[in-house]
Amino acid sequence: MNLEKVIFAFFIVFAATLNFGFFIGDIARPELHNIYELFAAIVVNIIATILKFGDRTQIGAVLLSTSLVADIQLVAAAVVWTFAVHITGAGMTAKMTASVVSLSGGALLANLVSLVMLIVETVMMRR
Repeated sequence: MNLEKVIFAFFIVFAATLNFGFFIGDIARPELHNIYELFAAIVVNIIATILKFGDRTQIGAVLLSTSLVADIQLVAAAVVWTFAVHITGAGMTAKMTASVVSLSGGALLANLVSLVMLIVETVMMRR
């Protein structure tokens, strides 16, 4: 068993599950979407992105691009959350919560594409 591949797959799956945990719930209810879970999703997604930099294959390039998309969308979600709470002072309204959750949904889709590609690459490997 290759420890590097285990760690790589772990972070890809962990990023997707954290993102899913933040995303799930009523889109207009901010109490169902924890800011710390969003923060954890951002950190783990960035770690997964860093791990993807070493792969020089075509699949590696697509994995890196999906990870970058997820990073950008999660950071944008955090910026919207910060704007809503600290700049406007209105707090997390239903509209702002919907924006944050929608952005994390886009990141979740990118994470799912990454997961599918990881599974396809694993199935296609020859011993």
